[in-house]
Amino acid sequence: MSNHARELAGIIMNRFDAFYRRFLDITLGAKVRFESKDWLGVQLAGRQRIRLYDHHVNETLQAVRDHMGGAPLGQEGLKALKQAFNDRLTEHANPEIAESFYNSVYRRSLRHHNIRAENLYVHGFIRRATDPDLTPYCWQYRTNTGALGDCLRQVLERLQLAVPFSDLTRDLGYVDRYLQDHGPAELRGGEIGLTFVNTLFYRNKGAYLIGRLEQGGLQWPFILPILHDDQGGLNLDTLILSKDDASILFGFARAYFMVWCPVPALLVHFLRSLLPNKADYELYTAIGCQKHGKTEFHRDFLNHLHQSRDQFELAPGIKGMVMSVFTLPSFDVVFKVIKDRFTPPKEVNHETVKAKYRLVKQHDRVGRMADTLEFTNFELPLHRISPMLLAELQQVAPSLLSIKGDTLVIRHLYSERRMTPLNIYLEHATDEAVQDAIDEYANAIKQLAAANIFPGDMLFKNFGVTRHGRVIFYDYDEIAYMTECHFRDIPKARYPEDELSAEPWYSVGPSDIFPEEFATFLLSSPRIREAFKQQHNDLFTAGYWRQLQQNIEAGCFVDVFPYRRRQRFRFLYQQGNDKPGDGASPP
Repeated sequence: MSNHARELAGIIMNRFDAFYRRFLDITLGAKVRFESKDWLGVQLAGRQRIRLYDHHVNETLQAVRDHMGGAPLGQEGLKALKQAFNDRLTEHANPEIAESFYNSVYRRSLRHHNIRAENLYVHGFIRRATDPDLTPYCWQYRTNTGALGDCLRQVLERLQLAVPFSDLTRDLGYVDRYLQDHGPAELRGGEIGLTFVNTLFYRNKGAYLIGRLEQGGLQWPFILPILHDDQGGLNLDTLILSKDDASILFGFARAYFMVWCPVPALLVHFLRSLLPNKADYELYTAIGCQKHGKTEFHRDFLNHLHQSRDQFELAPGIKGMVMSVFTLPSFDVVFKVIKDRFTPPKEVNHETVKAKYRLVKQHDRVGRMADTLEFTNFELPLHRISPMLLAELQQVAPSLLSIKGDTLVIRHLYSERRMTPLNIYLEHATDEAVQDAIDEYANAIKQLAAANIFPGDMLFKNFGVTRHGRVIFYDYDEIAYMTECHFRDIPKARYPEDELSAEPWYSVGPSDIFPEEFATFLLSSPRIREAFKQQHNDLFTAGYWRQLQQNIEAGCFVDVFPYRRRQRFRFLYQQGNDKPGDGASPP
């Protein structure tokens, strides 16, 4: 192996280390931001950390080019470079994320063309022990249900939060009561095991103590959300005990956690037991390692292709005006391709659409916008693509397609978690399910608006229903910041003939939005109209939207909980609460 290859491998690894140190620096600040209630700083730090990766990859690429004097590496040189990088991986504490960083540098150095799989980490080079030592990252306790409060008090004290709890004795009593009222039926009295990650997970306005409860060979999540209260202190807000609720907390529609993790693979190993239905790529993504999450996704995808035989086909539902969407029925994901030409009246262009998706990637998704992965030159086996899908793609997006032998290459593509389109869900739902879905839909819109996102196209087809019954927005080509919108009441007609005219009798600016018009396309069904009447008719008034804008401009950061409000201790056990629904307003 040449010294040249070793030097280049050293440059890449050193630059990776610099990136990850900065990643940890930003993450480390989450504790102070939470303690000081710096909610704007929380949002800015999230965006900064997301942008960090591309910045460092591009700097690394320039450093490699400078070292090479602009000369490209041939195939033998690239092979030697990977071998030299392998040597460094074997000695590195965090090889998994380093592999993805190397892949990014390599692909960008060749501008995503003529990529050879043998020069990439298509599969992981380092294999960790199946049962690694997690002692440096976890606290373990043996106690009994009667002494649970004392054990939790010790854990919370070890976290050394600068803000005290307003009434920790009361909160620990709530935890004990909740465990008795809502704990798993299999849990008996007597000795239990508790294992906690020894650092908090921070996101939005909350901090989360992530743990696991064990007894008799069974285990359950044991997660305590910590919030600021109105008395200037902290409180325990609820107890999350079910895998479904834990899955929602770590869901694909929420911003990435800030959690101190020098070795993400070990943290992911612990989380697997709490979240058995989530793939590794989802766990890496949830803790902020979204680029490595993309690597793990692609590995899962290739493995699934090898083990399955079904064909890619058009996704069910109404065809989009901007995107062509397809899926592999046995794989829980959809793939989205931007069309070459958009169906009228859509007037956005390709760059605008890409910018909207980048906006969503960097914004607080408040549990209501699906995360996406973006790919360049994505390869699919040609024989696995249905003739109907291939014909559709060749018709609507020929500029993005090329066929190389038995492979279809798509130049630009997004992947996203598959959901049931809300319009299809409503067609087959019972009256009660319609009521719940419309409540979820309206809350999704309200929570997005409170987070400064106006969805734009609010048709039901642009929203999906998850397996947990959550309604999530997934069509981003018309989103805008709330603060950029102009919400207006429809002026009164001047003459009776005005209301019969096909054209409005009033001027309409490019940013003008008339919420009264939402009812025209949302309330066509009597069942849906009745569901809206219950508590969400405010969506059809311009005054409601203008008030949200004022809240945003005043710096009001609302509480959006990753669990049902009815699960909160204050609504379960404190007197004088009317137990409201799951809206976006502060508690």
